[in-house]
Amino acid sequence: MTATNAKAAFFADLEENLSTLRRDGLFKPERVIASRQGAEVVCDDGRKLVNMCANNYLGLSGDEAMVQASIAATEQYGYGLSSVRFICGTQTVHKQLERAISDFLGMEDTILYAAAFDANGGVFEPLFDAEDAIISDALNHASIIDGIRLCKAARFRYQHNDMADLEAQLQAAAGKRHKVIVTDGVFSMDGTIAQLDKICDLAERYGALVMIDECHASGFMGATGRGTHEHHKVMGRIDIITGTLGKALGGAMGGFTAARREVIETLRQKSRPYLFSNTLAPSIAGASLAVLQRLSSSTELRDRLHANTAYFRKAITELGFTIKPGTHPVVPVMLFEAPLAQQFAQRLYELGVLVSGFFYPVVPMGQARVRVQLSAAHTTEQLERVLAAFGQAGRELGILKN
Repeated sequence: MTATNAKAAFFADLEENLSTLRRDGLFKPERVIASRQGAEVVCDDGRKLVNMCANNYLGLSGDEAMVQASIAATEQYGYGLSSVRFICGTQTVHKQLERAISDFLGMEDTILYAAAFDANGGVFEPLFDAEDAIISDALNHASIIDGIRLCKAARFRYQHNDMADLEAQLQAAAGKRHKVIVTDGVFSMDGTIAQLDKICDLAERYGALVMIDECHASGFMGATGRGTHEHHKVMGRIDIITGTLGKALGGAMGGFTAARREVIETLRQKSRPYLFSNTLAPSIAGASLAVLQRLSSSTELRDRLHANTAYFRKAITELGFTIKPGTHPVVPVMLFEAPLAQQFAQRLYELGVLVSGFFYPVVPMGQARVRVQLSAAHTTEQLERVLAAFGQAGRELGILKN
């Protein structure tokens, strides 16, 4: 095969793989939004839809106060830093935000990253080596899995949320120097909340650290929105917290790791995504700081979110849909087959509701669904429209019997 033919074959293989995805109903289209993110959005085709698939839990992504906080930070600190943190990319707003996150989560110190994926990608390799063990939930986020792959520590995986298997894995790792249990605080595909109280008990029994990813919890889980550790009353017993500024805490981008001072200082010295990535934009840091100040003064948004969640979960079940049980604002509506999930999402789009179908490999084979995500910004009238659309689409596609 000539060099020219070899290159042509490469692109032909890619096109064939893409065609297979389309044929099997597994191709993931992107909806283009022409408005601010919010409870309602306008797509590029002019359609106005109720948005039920954003991680905009507290409704702050398009909030005018957040926009103005971002503008104010840009005016004071500029557009960007053109640098990494340790060279000349640290501004007072970054230190203020790190302090605010630490105080909000009840941790000693915090380090900022460009994304939560980077926080998880950069946390394991600097802290653990071949003498250590990482014990990870089987359904942990892809960023945790990739971060663990970069580390030389021994890997143990326990069945999802299974405390008996976690204990078995801790016993299997008994000969290792340091051990860390790693779990999502909330699992984003199912809305399952990790059993942190039991995890902490096992960690103390076997001398292990506990790390949680709080991307789908920070800002609204727990009595004052501190997260899953507050929800389970284990604040002070968690050793490392990673999270995002790109969901409930404003919705832009950016991630963080919060822990004891010596952990954070080690990450500042050795964490590659921190050392070799541009500093988080000051506009995002400034707006995120404003979010934390707002959440520390009131639980109004958190309370509204949980009220919307309870209302929707009850109503969608009464319609006849199968959902994953729970209390989290992630509500998986189970359709089981990938093509049906795609068809259902498309029909809802036509009926004025924006959702996305999820299927293998994002979720296990045969577990396709549309994932509904409630927001504090949703009104009862909007939720009623959404439920009516679900009912109509469900009857048309034979999901509901009446």
